[in-house]
Amino acid sequence: MTCTSRAEQDAGAAALNDSAIGEGFARQIGCRVVDWAPGRVEVELDIGPQHLNRAGSLHGGVLATLIDVACALSGLYSGSPDKVRKAVTLSLSTGFTGQVAAGTVRASGRLLTGGRSIFFARTEVTDAEGRPIAHGEAVSRYRRGSEAPPSASHEYHE
Repeated sequence: MTCTSRAEQDAGAAALNDSAIGEGFARQIGCRVVDWAPGRVEVELDIGPQHLNRAGSLHGGVLATLIDVACALSGLYSGSPDKVRKAVTLSLSTGFTGQVAAGTVRASGRLLTGGRSIFFARTEVTDAEGRPIAHGEAVSRYRRGSEAPPSASHEYHE
């Protein structure tokens, strides 16, 4: 059994977010990775007034961003913050099933299948009570240098 201090845990979480989220749009709106492993990821966002639409609920564009980020990251785990893998979204579909105006939302991304250069993932977004509020699917292509190994063919089942 190993013991880690709170500072070590916080440093690990910061490194995880730096390698996963980067400095771009997802970070600017407040996305953070809370769990990441091969074939899956959990991304959270604390809802603030800047995330709301004119009706006072979470904007669909924010939900679409969470879906896009979680779908991509589910296929990009490398196991090392020094080996950052990247992808570009080729296709993204979204569906909205509920509304939320406050609290924390969680996007749970799962890699469904993939090959050397293309992968397919699905994400469900839930509110703080675990109720589904959105879902989506994406087809992504690995950026050059981020491809799966030649022998890899990924297929995950829920």
